[in-house]
Amino acid sequence: MPWIHLHVGNSGKAKACCVSNIDYGDINTQSLEEIWTGEVIQEVRNKFLTGAPDKRCFNCIQRESAGAKSLRLETFEKFPDAKVDEVKSQPIYFDIRFSNVCNFRCRTCWHGASSKWFQDAKILGTHIAEKAIINNVQDFEEFIGKCGPALLQAKEFYFAGGEPLVTEQHYLLLEWLIKNKATEARLRYNTNFSKLKFKDYDVLQLWSHFPEVEVMASIDASEELGEYIRKELHWETFLKNREKIKASKHIKFKLAPTVSVLNILHLPDLYKQALALDLIQPEELYLNILEYPGYYNIQILPPKQKDLIMQRYTSFFNGQEQNEIPTNIKKSFTDVISYMNQETANSTKNQKHLWKKFKDQTARLDELRSEESTQLQAFVEVE
Repeated sequence: MPWIHLHVGNSGKAKACCVSNIDYGDINTQSLEEIWTGEVIQEVRNKFLTGAPDKRCFNCIQRESAGAKSLRLETFEKFPDAKVDEVKSQPIYFDIRFSNVCNFRCRTCWHGASSKWFQDAKILGTHIAEKAIINNVQDFEEFIGKCGPALLQAKEFYFAGGEPLVTEQHYLLLEWLIKNKATEARLRYNTNFSKLKFKDYDVLQLWSHFPEVEVMASIDASEELGEYIRKELHWETFLKNREKIKASKHIKFKLAPTVSVLNILHLPDLYKQALALDLIQPEELYLNILEYPGYYNIQILPPKQKDLIMQRYTSFFNGQEQNEIPTNIKKSFTDVISYMNQETANSTKNQKHLWKKFKDQTARLDELRSEESTQLQAFVEVE
């Protein structure tokens, strides 16, 4: 990825990707050329060329060791012509997080990725700034001035949270690309899919200029449980928004649940319901396994909960719908099970501590938000 990709995240830090802790520089204080040709990124490239693992890439390393597909492997698939010994003069794949602006308070999220989390985070003592909105890119026009030539020739833009569909800089970038006739790039989104219009912007109208738009809707469960996990989700609004884009053939839609302790038991049900409601085609599911916070990681589950999950997934695989499950989707579910059962620090030494922390965090948020989930409670208390 350091040969083609640039991620801009919290505080404007330019990083290898959205999950590693490899920091190349600061987009607010450095030019793109300084970052892309700097000593730090070159050291990473040289290390990768030797084949030596980098412990900061633990996310991909752990997933691949469990037999699951990693972000690294997904990138290779999307850019098969990219060569690891050939550095592009500038990145062609951008992941830009302009700010933490978001209209949801998802349980697996935090203040750094959601402005809506601010008040809850202050009460819990987990806020990372003294204001709700944290701008990663300080000046949009300056950002365009620095990165404009690279943005014009980019092959892909990936937009994620905060929530891109309520982030104004995201719309400004789309308008700038359209104005400059640079609309051949693929657009990909990880979005809560709650808004198709924001202020004076109509995202469907802007998307009509681009040949390929992929929407990965971050819905972890349906109805009551879904609204519990992703606070501010309205299931009926989500269904209506899905209907609005069905006629747009250039928009590819997938469900992209974040797999955590909160929803792992119910993922087969979500998949079957999505098919029954014609939300997705059988291949259109992307399971995103959560690594952190550790107390939501599925590896911390006690044996009884894991046994229940295994029973539920076995029933799903062996049910009458088994012939309708595409091979890649069945593998995705199998990868989840393999990851859950993998022996790691989360699943051994710290398991009891993290399981207690999960229950404590759940109780604190339930009290703070005056809510509870009978489905989750039944799973936690299984005997």
